[in-house]
Amino acid sequence: MVAPVAVKIPIIDISGYLAGDEQAKDRIVAEFRNACENQGFLQVVGHSVPADLQSRYMTALAEFFALPAEEKEKVAQSKSKCHRGYERIGGQKLDELDENATADQKESFSVRRDRPLGRFLQGPNQWPENPPRFKEIYTEYYDSVHELSMKLFRLMALSLDLDENYFDDFGSDPDGLCLCRSHHYPPTPSDTAGRTRGVGAHTDFGAMTLLLQDIVGGLEVLHKRTGTWHAVAPVEGAYVVNIGDLMQRWTNNRYRSTMHRVISPLSGRDRYSCAFFNDGQLDRMIECIPTCLKPGEEPLYEPLKVEDHLIKRYRQSYGAAGTELL
Repeated sequence: MVAPVAVKIPIIDISGYLAGDEQAKDRIVAEFRNACENQGFLQVVGHSVPADLQSRYMTALAEFFALPAEEKEKVAQSKSKCHRGYERIGGQKLDELDENATADQKESFSVRRDRPLGRFLQGPNQWPENPPRFKEIYTEYYDSVHELSMKLFRLMALSLDLDENYFDDFGSDPDGLCLCRSHHYPPTPSDTAGRTRGVGAHTDFGAMTLLLQDIVGGLEVLHKRTGTWHAVAPVEGAYVVNIGDLMQRWTNNRYRSTMHRVISPLSGRDRYSCAFFNDGQLDRMIECIPTCLKPGEEPLYEPLKVEDHLIKRYRQSYGAAGTELL
């Protein structure tokens, strides 16, 4: 029998790095490296996204998801050629561990950069008429979190003994794939507890994810060696940051993409969150970063194009729930 373990997700204050404090930067980089090499999850505080903006954004989400179904369906993803807008409960199935798991018990709203229709998932957003200023607040939040993701990519570069700007082109490409997806998890009746998941067990597809969650809780990470699940306790205003599959591949498994899930709320309260995925340039070839290969070692993976990887993973997760992805 495997002894129980305590998994603690580190909370890292990055304010010193953002302020240009060189001494603080060295400590923060070391903490960031340790988190990515071990659990692959961390929580970031002392960041650059204003608390007032977070509050206005979460309020706007609650107002949108409280609208009648027919109002939300006016901007349904099925009406978008680039998979933007509202996604009904059960529209996606992310569970990679249980073939018999139910589809994800969440509804969501997805936004990317407005672009002409073109390559995979590129195109214009859909916006609802209500609530008022929804587009304005959502866009302001998107821009602020994207900026934070670039600062975290710079911390990541330093943690890998790379030039601080190593990931700049990857993460800031205006035609790259970033997704700001908000979620609403309705409370789960007690008789279905344990049989439904807000989001099934999965790893994230891309490079880096930044999650803002409310205080209801429900996010859990898997400790792979023992096969046990551990809660990520909400920290007000913090971003839960995790490594995705592309970054694990890019770092030759030095940094870990960790399995995680969301348990549907049992508290009788609705849960709201927003995940920002910075998945980078479509044409970037992901191959082992030089500092992640020790003398005499060989890369564990063949080079892989970002676009090819994302197309495969998106179609798998939506196809499993019976949702067609163009």
